[in-house]
Formats: sequence, structure tokens, C-alpha cells
Amino acid sequence: MKTVIFSFLTVLLLTSSALQAQDDKFRFSVLGGLNLQNINGKDFDGDKLENKLLPGFHAGVNALVNIAPDFYFQPGLIFSTKGAKDDESDTRIKVSYVELPLNLLYRADLGEGKVLLGFGPYAAFGIGGKLKDEDGTSYDIEFKNKITGTNGQSFYLKRLDMGGNIFFGYEMASGLFATLNAQLGMLNIYPEYEAFEDSEISMKNTGFGLSLGYRF
Repeated sequence: MKTVIFSFLTVLLLTSSALQAQDDKFRFSVLGGLNLQNINGKDFDGDKLENKLLPGFHAGVNALVNIAPDFYFQPGLIFSTKGAKDDESDTRIKVSYVELPLNLLYRADLGEGKVLLGFGPYAAFGIGGKLKDEDGTSYDIEFKNKITGTNGQSFYLKRLDMGGNIFFGYEMASGLFATLNAQLGMLNIYPEYEAFEDSEISMKNTGFGLSLGYRF
């Protein structure tokens, strides 16, 4: 998976200059930054989860395609770490995702640069992760939609996550930009357990982020 991601980024980087030369309505960006993520939902008894924000990071690329004056379609490919922590039990969940945001961006002149305001859906695919419990024991995260049995050495989540993004920021004339974003997961990423069909457990990714990037 890492090889595929690296190859994809390399192809985008090598082709972006050529595409820009042919059509100035296409732009290419690299970006990275800080995540503050949480997992909201309900526990086995239906009580609200009391998790706290977990720091993480993201890095990737996006493209900018002009579709109307000051409006752009902005697809991307992002590697992002998400999760949550429970300070009372000292439990930590950290999950790595490859994320595909499909945003609509309003990008208009403001001063010597441009104001940025965007929103749109995302799809994310889990590629790995770990849960560390209060005893310091680590469990690998495995991705399954339905569990009929466990091996006692893994923590299970669904691989697919989907939700929405909203962000705003500013882009300088040099191409440097910064954005603040919020993200709300819509899918329950906790798998179905055959032995606990009446369980009310639900887990949804939510969070905030700060991105710094450069637009070519």
C-alpha cells in the first residue's frame, strides 16, 4: 500500500508542471500538518463515549481544477492518522488512513493573496493501527465488517470511513497557504459482532486539523 501511495504521489508531481503549462486552470499542491482527532459514539450500554482528542498528522497532495470564476473542484490523496484517547483508563487508539477528499473550493482575491473556503465529502480507507490499553499491552487493529470470532490479539474496526470536510484559510501570492479544517465522520466504524447483536456500540471519527502547503 505504501508503495502504491508513493508511486501515485510521484506521478502527480512529475505531471503537474506539464498540466499547468497546458492549462493554467489546473494547479497542484503538497500539504501537511497537525490532526486533533477523536472518536465519538456510544459504549456497549448505550452511554456516550468520553474520549479525548488525540494528536496526529496528515500529509499528501491535492489538485485544483477551475470550474467557474473563483470556484474550483479540489480532489486529493492524504495519509492521515486518527484515533482517540481515554485519560481515565490510559487507553489509546491510533489508526492510519488513506483519505480521498472531494472538495468544492471558493478561492477569491483578498489583498495580495486569496481567501479559501471549502467543503465536501471524503472517503477514507484504514491501512493499519494499534490500540494500547491501560496495562500497556498493544493490539494490532484488523479491519473487518463482521466478527464471528476473535483471536484475542487484535482490535477490530471497519476499514471504510466516510464523512464531510469544511475548511477555510489563506493563500499568499507566492503559493504558500494555510488552512484550518473540521471533519465529521458519518459511518459507524465499529464492526458487527455476531455474539453481541444487541450491542449499542458506535464509533465515529471526528476532528480538527491545521494544514500548511504550497501550490505550484
